[in-house]
This record gives sequence, structure tokens and C-alpha cells, in this order.
Amino acid sequence: MKNRAWATSACIGIQIGVLLSHMGKYDPAIQEVFHALADPTRCAIVAALGQGPRTVSVLAEPFQMALPSLMKHLAVLERSGVVRSHKQGRIRTCELVPARLGQAEQWLAEQRVVWEARADRMVDFVETLHRQEQAHGRRRR
Repeated sequence: MKNRAWATSACIGIQIGVLLSHMGKYDPAIQEVFHALADPTRCAIVAALGQGPRTVSVLAEPFQMALPSLMKHLAVLERSGVVRSHKQGRIRTCELVPARLGQAEQWLAEQRVVWEARADRMVDFVETLHRQEQAHGRRRR
């Protein structure tokens, strides 16, 4: 069973690698940002930090989890570059890195342009087929 799970994940990794090789200007580090934002707790932390820097104890207040668990979430956010922290004495303060979120936003905007262009071409194609079918149907009668 373990081998099958590994084979499946390996195949998915290969497929993702092929997909990414076709994506222009893909920054592999963006994947870390999306991974960091994929968790609701981390999204809530980012939302709180959107209001300004917060100490870890203030960030922990709304969550019913042990402090080490919250610190793991913060570590993921820091590794992705979305959050940075600094320690002064015994107090650790966290803040957002807006530029990092901006990079993810830019990547999404670029993807949106590509997919909207594809959707527009699909609409044009379907409309052309529809006109051809109507013209062909009129000729038969």
C-alpha cells in the first residue's frame, strides 16, 4: 500500500512538473506562499496581521491551540516569506511582508489573463461552430 501511495504522489509530482514547465515566469517559491495560505489558521493569522504587527501572544488569543502549535503555523508563514518576526527580550512580534503577497497576487493576475484569453477563444470557436451549423442546416433544406 505504501508503494502505491508513493507511486501516485510521484506521478502527481511529475505531472505538476510538466505543467509548471509550460507556465511562463513560474516562480517555484510562489508554491510556498500558496501552501502557507492553504490552511485556515494561517489565513486567520495573515488577516490579523493585515491590521498591523502583533505579538505572538495576541495572535494566539483567538485560537484554541497550544502555543507550540501556533508557532508551527508561524514558522510555515515565515518560511514562505509572507510573515517576518523579530524578538525583543521575551516578546516576539510578527508582521506581514506585503511584497510577498503582492508576488502571489501578480502571479494570479497573470494566470487570470491567460485563462480569460482561452475562454474568449473558446467562446469564439463555439460561436463559429454554431454559425457553421446554422448555415449548413439552411443549405440542406
